Amino acid sequence: MKQSHKTLLLWAFLLVMFFLLYQVTIGSQPARSVAFSEFMNDVRQHHVVEVRVKDRELTYRRVLPSGAIEQRETLAPSNWELQREILAQSDPQHPIQVHNEKDEGSGLLTSVVLTWLPMLFLVAMFVFFMRQLQSGGGKAMSFGKSRARLVNDAQNKVTFADVAGIDEAKDEVEEIIAFLKDPKKFRRLGGRIPKGVLLAGAPGTGKTLLARAIAGEAGVPFFTISGSDFVEMFVGVGASRVRDLFEQGKKHAPCIIFIDEIDAVGRHRGAGLGGGHDEREQTLNQLLVEMDGFDASDGVIIIAATNRPDVLDPALLRPGRFDRRITVPRPDVRGREEILRVHTRKVPLSPDVDLAVIARSTPGFAGAEMENLVNEAALLAARQDKDAVSMADFELAKDKVLMGVERKNMVMSEEERKVTAWHEAGHALVSHLIAGNDPVHKVSIIPRGPALGVTMHLPVEDRYTMSQDQALARIAMMMGGRVAEELAFQRVTTGASDDIKRATRTARRMVCDFGMSARLGPVFHGESEDQPFLGRDFGHMGRDYSEQTAIAIDEEVRRIITDQYQRALAVLMEKRDILDRFAEALLDRETLDAEEVMAIFDGRPLPVRVKTVIPSWSDRRDKTKEGGRSRTASIFPPPRGVPSGA
Repeated sequence: MKQSHKTLLLWAFLLVMFFLLYQVTIGSQPARSVAFSEFMNDVRQHHVVEVRVKDRELTYRRVLPSGAIEQRETLAPSNWELQREILAQSDPQHPIQVHNEKDEGSGLLTSVVLTWLPMLFLVAMFVFFMRQLQSGGGKAMSFGKSRARLVNDAQNKVTFADVAGIDEAKDEVEEIIAFLKDPKKFRRLGGRIPKGVLLAGAPGTGKTLLARAIAGEAGVPFFTISGSDFVEMFVGVGASRVRDLFEQGKKHAPCIIFIDEIDAVGRHRGAGLGGGHDEREQTLNQLLVEMDGFDASDGVIIIAATNRPDVLDPALLRPGRFDRRITVPRPDVRGREEILRVHTRKVPLSPDVDLAVIARSTPGFAGAEMENLVNEAALLAARQDKDAVSMADFELAKDKVLMGVERKNMVMSEEERKVTAWHEAGHALVSHLIAGNDPVHKVSIIPRGPALGVTMHLPVEDRYTMSQDQALARIAMMMGGRVAEELAFQRVTTGASDDIKRATRTARRMVCDFGMSARLGPVFHGESEDQPFLGRDFGHMGRDYSEQTAIAIDEEVRRIITDQYQRALAVLMEKRDILDRFAEALLDRETLDAEEVMAIFDGRPLPVRVKTVIPSWSDRRDKTKEGGRSRTASIFPPPRGVPSGA
């Protein structure tokens, strides 16, 4: 029987025993004590139906006017003839039942047995059951125990061969592995290994995987716990769990203790809100005490991971606690290619798959996103009953990850399709003609996610900064969709709302954050990022500039957006014929890739293409019932309205 079932049965038995005790001790109605004269009065009035006699103690049952039965008791005088008096006063039609009970001196013993023995039995059973719950792994009385999961050397199969794209971070932790393997090498020269290592980076960059690889390379036990596992609703539980975690680590030394998402418990203290005995702060204080009194010679390394290092308490980051801070960045193009090779080890690939091309076309992807890309491509290939994953599957998976799933069942009117086609054509044309924008990778008027159409750009190389010209070109590209709608239909729609929002945000950051305004100069005018719940001074929240400066900022933002709007308008009016051809091609094919986009810009005819159609699971079920097989390809004719030559 499973432990959970045993625990449930024990609690059920415990409840039954308490119910029986209640019935024995409280459930029975106590008798009412009256004078002997009142008893005789009840006998004469024929209200008594039953009498129990034990020496001089009388217990009788009396009928109330309502018909209910009441139990009473009394003490008779020493010289009396009770039975004769009762029989003389009884009603012949309703005789009184008289029961004589002998007093054998066992009343006290019986009372003790009936009252105290069940109570002692229940107490003993309660203690026994609680011990069983604790020894059997139950959590009923183990609030203060650490919830860290121990992964030993046999279970942890992750090594540095499974970690790719973060070579600099791997080099930083080599010293920790060398110390865990040979501590005497460092102690001989008086060196001290860092007590704690903080891994900081964006979500999905491989912080947890790197920590597991450190333990796998060193061949030591690995304790893993989340920061949220420390804090509970019970006061003092978090601090108790911290103490228990470090005690377990010392017993298994040398080992690694990994605390994931440490910002859940290590946020900045001293907010002044919520009182001084906040449970999270008590947990953090205990963690600081344990790390401060922790001896590095014990061979226990603390590794923590977070994607918000800016909110951590300064006392947690000082030397002697988390001595080393390692940034785990997003991988570059070479790192993405290595990550793809790791995740495609067990995936059969077609000869046309080029991982280097996929890596170049996925800038900004983290390790987790690359893994998701490979998984989506494998699922698409499996849906088509392929034996290997092809390059087309990776392209479709990339579109699904970047742009969302196609909503093919969404019915759009012909008028909305035309507006969407000219809108996306305006984005693509302005992006192509104004220098500073990324190349257009794909344009589609098939609804994806919340958008009715998508224009996707892919940079030629990884970019870590943005110039002023590039920012202005991006704003002009965002305005291109609204400008194209105005040129083609002499009206505007709500479809450009997201473009306007992003353009305004970019222009405001140029003025306030990046100092890209000649009128305001290189001065930071952003709002204060300090938050009261992070423990910083909340007296300086909000903006720290005057109303005149705020007016100037609004005017500069409006000027930038208006200038780029006019810039996009001039470009589209000059190339109106290309805009119309592009929109007509979108209406015909619905999706244009990079080769087709360039053919339209150059005035060349669009190539005949074979498009892979992914069957849905409902289509597959229908084909299975019909005994047939769904088609996976269809030939698209040349688009209508596109000239054959320049």
